[in-house]
Amino acid sequence: MMATRSEGELKKDETNKLIASDKVEGTPVVNNQGEKLGTIEKVMIDKISGKVAYAVMSFGGFLGVGDRHHALPWSVLTYDTSKDGYVVNIDKDTLEQGPTFAANETPNYEDETWGRQVHDYYKVRPYWT
Repeated sequence: MMATRSEGELKKDETNKLIASDKVEGTPVVNNQGEKLGTIEKVMIDKISGKVAYAVMSFGGFLGVGDRHHALPWSVLTYDTSKDGYVVNIDKDTLEQGPTFAANETPNYEDETWGRQVHDYYKVRPYWT
């Protein structure tokens, strides 16, 4: 029989290992030096495999003007409870030179060539392999 917890003990949007997607949105992203790089705007999930493919992060701009979005392969992010955010081993200059798109644009996430360019830039294996 499975052990159960009272509703007061069990959080509805987060456990020790799981987190609701709406709670990921708005989470800060910092680099290893502790510099805030941006904020996660949304998470892209492969409908068939269930794998998280990308964290779309906003970067730069001021009050939403001039900010750019970066589709970071999920595998480059590591959650750090002490920072209450995701950490990436990417400096600001590398991020600024990386694949990017405007807030009002949407890349073709299904384009394998685009996906390979993103994964190659961040030096990680594509999530679909």
